[in-house]
Amino acid sequence: MKSGTKSHLWTFEEALALVCDESQALARSVVAFLSGAGRAEVSRFAECWRDMSDERRRELISLMAEMAESDFELDFNDIFRWSLRAEDPVVRERAIEGLWEDDRPALIEPLVRMMKEDPAEGVRAKAAISLGRFALQAELGELSEERARQVREGLLEVIARRSESDEVRRRAIEAVAYLSEVPLEEIITEAYTSPNERMRQSAVFAMGRTADTRWAAEVRAELRSPSPAMRYEAARAAGEISLKSAAGQLIRMLKDPDSEVRQMAAWALGQVGGEHARRALEACQSSDDEAMREAAEDALAELDFGTGDLDMFYFEAEGEPGEGPSGKG
Repeated sequence: MKSGTKSHLWTFEEALALVCDESQALARSVVAFLSGAGRAEVSRFAECWRDMSDERRRELISLMAEMAESDFELDFNDIFRWSLRAEDPVVRERAIEGLWEDDRPALIEPLVRMMKEDPAEGVRAKAAISLGRFALQAELGELSEERARQVREGLLEVIARRSESDEVRRRAIEAVAYLSEVPLEEIITEAYTSPNERMRQSAVFAMGRTADTRWAAEVRAELRSPSPAMRYEAARAAGEISLKSAAGQLIRMLKDPDSEVRQMAAWALGQVGGEHARRALEACQSSDDEAMREAAEDALAELDFGTGDLDMFYFEAEGEPGEGPSGKG
């Protein structure tokens, strides 16, 4: 059987056979035909998996996670969920990453269990990060009380566990920051006063996720940090809080020596808004730095969206009075 091309239509079984054949390089055009696997297909995938080398397994699951992130039409979720039980911690990490867009509440229980019990620190940290989206759902009232409780109590337990590594605890702090019913001021303040620089960066990240202006002084102070990583997190937090008092600092940061900080400052200005921010971003559109030009254009689009005429989003379909823009009553 020959290697696939984009124009060839493989069946799941044909694609799986090529994936299992380690004499064949993994081709994206072939792996794509594993998308949409159901229970029966995952069972066949599991049989193939048992005969793969560890290197092939890591390569495959990493490629699938990368492809799923870049193409929303690809769905490897059931394969990723099966892979959460893999023996290799690298595979478990990649499976969690691949499930980033999977918002099914049934995923909460295995993620909480992995965050609390997995023997690999990296897996526990990835699980904590992944629970952040469910914390947001809980805050928005999109989860049942039982599911919300699982998320809340799981994250708080890990944060309070002093035997846990700082890496896992800080990721749990970032995730829990969406939840208004937990003692966020105490949790974030303790993290912010930690001697661990990464923990302090996570504290600033969490400040942004709260969207609470009570952290304005701390965020503005960290915009002047000597650490590029901290300036990056502070710029992000200023944007998430829509901290208008930081606009001047953010404009100056468009010339920061670190390229990622410059791009994040541009994003933040798109969230903060105002005419000074607009003019600064428009000036960046003529930058020699392509990444900076793109960041400025995206920020301007966000700024325009936030200040545009909202009337365009509301209409009634002719002959169907009483229906909203979604077509539902």
